[in-house]
Amino acid sequence: MMKTHERAANFALLGLTLAPLVVNVNPNVNVVLTACLTVYVGCYRSVKPTPPSETMSNEHAMRFPLVGSAMLLSLFLLFKFFSKDLVNAVLTCYFFVLGIVALSATLLPAIKRFLPRHWNDDLIVWRAPYFHSASLEFTRSQVVASVPGTFFCVWYVLKKHWLANNILGIAFCIQGIEMLSLGSFKTGAILLVGLFFYDIFWVFFTPVMVSVAKSFDAPIKLLFPTSDAARPFSMLGLGDIVIPGIFVALALRFDVSRGKQLRYFSSSFLGYTVGLVLTIVVMNWFQAAQPALLYIVPGVIGFVAAHCLWNGEVKPLLEYDESKLSTEPSSSSTQDGETKADKKVD
Repeated sequence: MMKTHERAANFALLGLTLAPLVVNVNPNVNVVLTACLTVYVGCYRSVKPTPPSETMSNEHAMRFPLVGSAMLLSLFLLFKFFSKDLVNAVLTCYFFVLGIVALSATLLPAIKRFLPRHWNDDLIVWRAPYFHSASLEFTRSQVVASVPGTFFCVWYVLKKHWLANNILGIAFCIQGIEMLSLGSFKTGAILLVGLFFYDIFWVFFTPVMVSVAKSFDAPIKLLFPTSDAARPFSMLGLGDIVIPGIFVALALRFDVSRGKQLRYFSSSFLGYTVGLVLTIVVMNWFQAAQPALLYIVPGVIGFVAAHCLWNGEVKPLLEYDESKLSTEPSSSSTQDGETKADKKVD
């Protein structure tokens, strides 16, 4: 069940997202608060009674920056040699479907509370005509959650309003942090260090990253309104939220698995916040786009490393591996619907 602090973070995130519609919000403050609240919500949603079924391996973590570079360069070439309107039209169709899935999944926990229990549990199996091997499983609750998700994505496609972009972007971030697992801190360190150099190269040494971000008319970045007519929006890429966010979520699950206070979650979350604030400070100082992971990665890894060295807990932290955790039995749920993991998070 959703706890008080988690519910408060959800409402704070919603209020902060809507606030620029009615009041002037400093874009720098908005960037930091929105990103941190999104990471916080995603991390707590990632705490579940069973470990993730899919975790990233060291090999995948090593290849990730190369795969990301290939995709980034491909998009750059598409925008360079083809019509931007055509490319964005194709991407809009893709993100329309993806947006319905992500937004519906994000809304589902809140909607399930008001629906009959069997609507949440009974699976409906749909088999594609003529392709009976292809099937889709879903619940009535998921169907209900998809209704507002569909209408919202239609509004996004028709208007491309910055608010619609941000809400979909935040939904993508929350789902990414909730569903993705690094498996271990070793894998997480490999991934973050690889993307640390990836971000530096594509922002400082080529025009590719900035060019794609400006040309890509899809919710792959959050937009924060400014009072500057020449630069109406400040931007933050979703990768600068999701990538470090899954590392912070791993630290939270590590704390929960030991049934102790949220020490490493606090240090990693603080490291993320410090890194993001430093990004904003340097960006405003030099008036130039900055690779956020240049500051966030040392913050997140550095704070956790310093904390575990101080506590003398390097070995248990490095030995933690979610892919080797056994699945807890369903009887671990308590009578009021709370799991053991929920209790440990309190």
